[in-house]
Amino acid sequence: MPVPSQLYRPPLGLLTDFYELTMAYAAWCDGTVAREASFSVSFRRNPFDGGFTVAAGLEHAVDLLESWRYSEEDLAYLAAQRGGDGAPLFDPGFLASLRDLAMELDVDAVPEGTVVFPQEPLVRISGPVVPCMLVESALLAVLNFQSLVATKAARVCLAAGGAPVIEFGMRRAQGIDGGLAAARAAYVGGCDGTSNTLAGRLYGIPVKGTHAHSWVMLHASEREAFLSYARALPTNCVFLVDTYATLEGVQSAIEAGRWLRSQGREMIGIRLDSGDLAWLSQQARRMLDEAGFPKAAILASNELDEHVIQSLRDQHAAIAVWGVGTRLVTGHPEGALGGVYKLGAVRSGPGAPWEPRLKLSEQIEKTTVPGVLQVRRFRHGAEAFSDAIFDEGLGLPAPSVIVDPADPTRRREIPAGTPGEDLLVPVFRRGQRVWQAPPLASVRDRTRDQLSHFHAGVKRFLNPHRFPVGLERRLHELRTRLVLEARHAPQ
Repeated sequence: MPVPSQLYRPPLGLLTDFYELTMAYAAWCDGTVAREASFSVSFRRNPFDGGFTVAAGLEHAVDLLESWRYSEEDLAYLAAQRGGDGAPLFDPGFLASLRDLAMELDVDAVPEGTVVFPQEPLVRISGPVVPCMLVESALLAVLNFQSLVATKAARVCLAAGGAPVIEFGMRRAQGIDGGLAAARAAYVGGCDGTSNTLAGRLYGIPVKGTHAHSWVMLHASEREAFLSYARALPTNCVFLVDTYATLEGVQSAIEAGRWLRSQGREMIGIRLDSGDLAWLSQQARRMLDEAGFPKAAILASNELDEHVIQSLRDQHAAIAVWGVGTRLVTGHPEGALGGVYKLGAVRSGPGAPWEPRLKLSEQIEKTTVPGVLQVRRFRHGAEAFSDAIFDEGLGLPAPSVIVDPADPTRRREIPAGTPGEDLLVPVFRRGQRVWQAPPLASVRDRTRDQLSHFHAGVKRFLNPHRFPVGLERRLHELRTRLVLEARHAPQ
């Protein structure tokens, strides 16, 4: 059974960029601390030149927020920080306020496993301005990485066409925590298991493993190595056959398989880790079948990703299981998802009206969307039709018109009565958790179900169809007005 997640039990209040603390201090000094703010996490483009993104990491983000506090050691560290004059940077009263800081935030988020698109709010954080400021970088670190890897995993699994995919990448991951988060996110994206044993224990992910080339090299011969392994693990035999000569290795595996059969057992299969995987898998399949092992599976690894897997399947490779490592857990070739945390509205205190805020940029994709944001997904039958981003204060009329954030000439009308659902759901209310994380297997099922409701063009790897996402027309008009006001306002 998986253990309770609570991965972030140690105090992690310092897991923030330093400017967030200096802004919080300035807010404490000038009284801005009494104000409330509404921020949204979003991203500007789909990774991998793809047509979709899979949201992941929410459970870890929730654990982080629930455990957020400052230890006495943290406060002593901050007290030791000095300004340019050598004097303490922070007033002791500010540090005392951090000791007693209550994370009285409202948090809404799209459930993990939801298919999402650029500009859409993935998480909305509203409440007192100081805690809103302090959690920015930590939330982005969790959500950006896991969403990137979950998206990569979903693409790999689409390329595999339903064949099992095992995450093999811990040794190439960005550190221990990166390996754990990647294993979890890969499972969310659709992988069937992981080689990371600690991830298996923590998250309840099935663990899988064969043996290394070193096992073969430890023995006098490949045949001896396979037989020794079979004697030790007669119900778990997948033989790695390419330590020396691959097809000779297949023959050695067949001999070990015959011995297993004499003991009333069956070998599970063989693994290919180098060479021409298409040709070698076809030859291995022929040899296994002719030897009477038609059920022995061929597993392949070696720098695989969605494009390599698709190419191998196009070549009719006889591969039944895919082991994907480096290019999955690192999100290759993307460095990051590129999620951002932007202020959309402020108010003087609880219950006061929200005032929209906008950040202007010379790049249209970097001009933010004002308001307390929500997104509604509309469907025609079983297929997703379009997504409308709207300000909760303005609402979403029926019928609605949505406007492309990057090109206001692109519009779509959503007829009255079109069924839809709001994607952001309540997670915290004034700091109290109101949401329980579903089992990780259910999150994985959600990813699969979500993808099934999108046209194949959205999921293709080359020049994917752009799913219609737009700002509700009144929100678009508000944004346009604020842009014009900002450009003409005295600076």
